[in-house]
Amino acid sequence: MSNKPKSISPRSQALRQGLRDGVPIGLGYFAVAFSLGIAARRAGLTAFQGFLTSALINASAGEYAGFRFIEENAAYLAAALMTLVANARYFLMSCALSQKIDPDTPLRHRVLLGFYITDEFFGITIARKQFTPFYTYGAVLFAAPCWAVGTALGIIAGNLLPTFLVSALSVALYGMFLAIIIPPARQNKIVGVFVLIGFALSFAASRLPFLANVSDGTKTIVLTLVISAAAAALFPVKEEADDEA
Repeated sequence: MSNKPKSISPRSQALRQGLRDGVPIGLGYFAVAFSLGIAARRAGLTAFQGFLTSALINASAGEYAGFRFIEENAAYLAAALMTLVANARYFLMSCALSQKIDPDTPLRHRVLLGFYITDEFFGITIARKQFTPFYTYGAVLFAAPCWAVGTALGIIAGNLLPTFLVSALSVALYGMFLAIIIPPARQNKIVGVFVLIGFALSFAASRLPFLANVSDGTKTIVLTLVISAAAAALFPVKEEADDEA
């Protein structure tokens, strides 16, 4: 009788590797989602609604913007535009992954991968030499529930904790956004300058009398489009020349 261990299929191996790499991502997701739940609670969402929202939306900035629009009772069109602007980078990530995926990959896997493209999942997936959807699925198995459960628990905590403590926890969301913008701003001075310009214009827009009746979401959309368009026109990113023709 042979005692040789059964060989692990490539799919199972990729799934296990993804699950292992998804653990630190999931822990980070849980911390951010908990703070996001505080914002959802201010918008009037229940724990189940917050859980369902995070289960269907895998974008922290877009989800936070959505909660703010709900809180402000903003128009659907404004919410849709802001979500599009906040999540536009995922189009580029999808294009990048499409160049690495096996051309014979079925449509169902392509759709699932597109649904779960986030900054973190994209980062660990694009770094692999051999790209298989099952690696991403492994990471999703742990990280995605952390994101949804963290949001629900944040809402529950927001309903139970004192007001001053809820306000303190809300500051963590601003720390999340700083963690997103500071690294590229330190690497590229132009990015840093336009970030500061964005802060200044946002503050000015909140103080100008003729903009008092414009919702915060609409002002954010306009400022984002104007500043990003100006940066792209004045300082376009030059493509690196190939080493060999």
